[in-house]
Amino acid sequence: MKNFLKFLALMADEVIVGLFLLLVLPGFGIDVPIWTAAVVIGILLAKDVLVAPFVLRGGLNTRPETGSESLIGRTAVIVEDLTPEGLVKVDGELWSAECINGTARWGESVEIISVSGAKVLVKRLESPERRRPRSGG
Repeated sequence: MKNFLKFLALMADEVIVGLFLLLVLPGFGIDVPIWTAAVVIGILLAKDVLVAPFVLRGGLNTRPETGSESLIGRTAVIVEDLTPEGLVKVDGELWSAECINGTARWGESVEIISVSGAKVLVKRLESPERRRPRSGG
């Protein structure tokens, strides 16, 4: 739904220019040839085709795809117990890590929440056996 609203916002200029060229100007006695209106709207549509992928993917709000900042939010596997410091593996790379919510054991999965130099700060993921049962209704 959010992307649909962004798409509608992108299309607003075509609608406004089209209404202006085809309805408002003729109301003032200025006739615009239909081919001129079509060319102008076509240019605006071409602009949208070029801009839409950037806008619909989040534009400047997306997180970086490279560098250590791209690790934030990813899941890592512990290869050396975090008591609270140890090692985790992400995409085949070993990282020094510190668990912010206690300790975690070898083989568990953790989520990377921050990167500080060559060390990642992680938190334990809630495993199914640790979850409390939900009260049903």
